[in-house]
Amino acid sequence: MEDWFAEAKKIIPGGVNSPVRAFGSVGGTPRFIREASGSRITDEEGRSYIDYMASWGPMLLGHGHPAVVAAIREAAGRGTSYGAPTRLEVEMAQRIVEAFGSIDQVRMVSSGTEATMTAIRLARGFTGRDRIIKFTGCYHGHADSLLVKAGSGVATLGIPGSPGIPGPLAELTIALPYNDTAAFQEAIRRYGSEVACVIVEPVAGNMGVVPARPGFLETLRETTREAAILLIFDEVITGFRVSYGGWQQACGITPDLTCLGKIIGGGLPVGALGGRREIMERLAPTGPVYQAGTLSGNPLAMAAGIATLDILKGADYAALEETTETLCRGLLDQFKGKGIPVRINRVASMFTLFFTDGEVTDFETASRSDTKRFARFFQGMLAAGVYLAPAQFEAVFVSFAHTREDIARTLEACEKALRTL
Repeated sequence: MEDWFAEAKKIIPGGVNSPVRAFGSVGGTPRFIREASGSRITDEEGRSYIDYMASWGPMLLGHGHPAVVAAIREAAGRGTSYGAPTRLEVEMAQRIVEAFGSIDQVRMVSSGTEATMTAIRLARGFTGRDRIIKFTGCYHGHADSLLVKAGSGVATLGIPGSPGIPGPLAELTIALPYNDTAAFQEAIRRYGSEVACVIVEPVAGNMGVVPARPGFLETLRETTREAAILLIFDEVITGFRVSYGGWQQACGITPDLTCLGKIIGGGLPVGALGGRREIMERLAPTGPVYQAGTLSGNPLAMAAGIATLDILKGADYAALEETTETLCRGLLDQFKGKGIPVRINRVASMFTLFFTDGEVTDFETASRSDTKRFARFFQGMLAAGVYLAPAQFEAVFVSFAHTREDIARTLEACEKALRTL
């Protein structure tokens, strides 16, 4: 691995094409992955790991699901990109509209970042306002307006924002504490007439998994509706993972716009933006808000996504949640047995193990976690054959491919890893 990483650092900034992959907060050398199947990934040296990173969320069915691979191969046999409309784009949009009651129309893009970036632009164009509200620790991609007090890799690297973002643009973004309804209502009182939209992860997944407190999302919905502000749910992570209709189906709250990604591409690059018809029709070519993308609606990504969604429509989400709960309960019991303070936040099949003894409800409380202890735990689990995300402020993703044997072996690995703590 060291040779590959050394070579990569010569020709790729930091040796990686996405910062958190560099193992910067956990130490050691990143594993270069050669292949994956089901619940496992294999590195270039032939070592196999039970994978809970799941390509940062998309692999809900596991790696290399036969139906998804077959769909990709069939699509590739007809051509890999056309730059013209396809039947597959329509079929994908139909499935998303059917699954999400808040969505009348969909625009496909190539990443979650593109989806959130377009949502912000569309909201500004629709309302004629410039300011936006986001929440500290929520990561919505690396678009300029959104890379302000973000979580995830930014938090892991200890970077408060990013050079290259013009000050006047950053000033248009109001960052508020997650789960703080009082702070939100005060911001609306002061700036409401200038705010185009509020963008939020309904279940935060980029400061670790942090669910919204009861009443928080309801307050966002009620207040934004009264102030003629668009409410955007970033369900890039939660869409089709927590339920087939995303978190909005589970919580019963209807946003104006929804951003999707990850799972809807079946492991291929994809993103989507959807919402009410009157808003979506402001996008070009029917409206004046411009957005375009050469590879948007790529036939391979659409084929993989359609195959994935068709399987998920009949999937047993309750059984997957039970598997995840079994894993969380086993982990928590082991930590308690060793007297090591941890907090596990779980929502459906995703969770984060925070090395703290306090409740984690926002970025401030998440930041109290012992990241050095997490790094030792990560390395211990890796040595025992379990691949977690190499950062405290990320989620663990359980897939339908994880078996009872995988869970048992993961708990055995945890027992070994705890000896190093």
